[in-house]
Amino acid sequence: MNDGPTPLGDPRYLWPAEGLKRVPDWVYTDDAVYQREVERIFHGRTWNYVALEAELPNPGDFIRSNVGPTPVVVARGQDGAIHVVENRCAHRAAEFCRELAGNTREFVCPYHQWTYELNGTLRAVPFRRGVGGKGGMPTDFDMSSHGLTRLHVTTHRGVVFASYAADMESLAGYLGPEILREFNATFDGRRLTILGHYRHSLPGNWKLYHENLKDPYHATLLHTFLVTFGLLVAGNKSLMLTDATGRHGVMASAKSDAKVAADVRGEMRAYKEGMTLAEPRFMDFIDEFDSPWSVTMATIWPNLIVQREMNTLGIRQIVPTGPHEFIMKWTMFGFEGDDDAMTRHRLRQGNLMGPAGFLGLEDNEAIKFVQDGMQRVPDGEHVVELDPQTAYGTSDTLISEAAIRGMYRYWREVMDL
Repeated sequence: MNDGPTPLGDPRYLWPAEGLKRVPDWVYTDDAVYQREVERIFHGRTWNYVALEAELPNPGDFIRSNVGPTPVVVARGQDGAIHVVENRCAHRAAEFCRELAGNTREFVCPYHQWTYELNGTLRAVPFRRGVGGKGGMPTDFDMSSHGLTRLHVTTHRGVVFASYAADMESLAGYLGPEILREFNATFDGRRLTILGHYRHSLPGNWKLYHENLKDPYHATLLHTFLVTFGLLVAGNKSLMLTDATGRHGVMASAKSDAKVAADVRGEMRAYKEGMTLAEPRFMDFIDEFDSPWSVTMATIWPNLIVQREMNTLGIRQIVPTGPHEFIMKWTMFGFEGDDDAMTRHRLRQGNLMGPAGFLGLEDNEAIKFVQDGMQRVPDGEHVVELDPQTAYGTSDTLISEAAIRGMYRYWREVMDL
């Protein structure tokens, strides 16, 4: 870690003397920091989630996606291989793909009709030789040097990742054994089916969403539904797991039908005695995974959340648009073997999540409140001291911020701050 002025060239970017127990507000609000994150994190040595293979079942299928703020297109070639290219024509930078999804044999830029194969190779340039011996491209114009920018691709159990780094480690090595085990518990080899998509924007810094799911402390205080119906309560069997680097995490808990102890209830204003559901099937839990947990929220650095809340399953893709806003793209899924009753059950429980879900809207509002609180206070800091017995990383108590400290330990190294 640097003790003097950072490579950003300004001594204001010094970390507080308390170390990982404090996080300065400029981490979330400064545009130069955000631009450095795009370069070093999203465009750096990371595997970024871009799609589910189930969204591309046939040759020629494509969808639009993002790696950080950068638009990309994910396409399945005629040979079945998956390609990821920047959605930016090599000629004049137009976003050549304007549809969210579809099927095609080639990509044609609408501006000047430069034509590309699905793997990004430039196939045709109109009037390349000019007309009547006049105009056109230079005689030494090399078609092979003007294709679309290609990203490196890996897939695992139906999930597609892309990276700008040519020498990325395997996904298994990137996740580490413990996070990979939890990832595989959800993506257990069954073929996926897509149940639907939705998206919304949040007025906050993209890292706050990672923090929110590395912060089990808030989960047992903020969410009335979680604590009242026993999904995530202090006293349940729980774990806040991180990998060795601190970048990935899994918040996990086992649903309890036991009555919440009086001393625990007294600490939780969100707990509502006597609250019941008009639809009791909402809380049914069908044990279908090789896992001791009924709830897991996996944060895969830098842009993926894997949601397994009882039997509702979802992907959340973070798309940052600046230091003060990000887009959340949701993909809800099930498995090919699901019958109609299970599909309806997954969709019913899906109402827990999303921009108007029983849980989701509370997180979204809290993130906005935090970002608002940082806007106009000079030299502000966040206090992250819970669970001092754990310096950073994995903790088996919900009353902990050790995973947040672990994330910023890693972030500081990558950012050289």
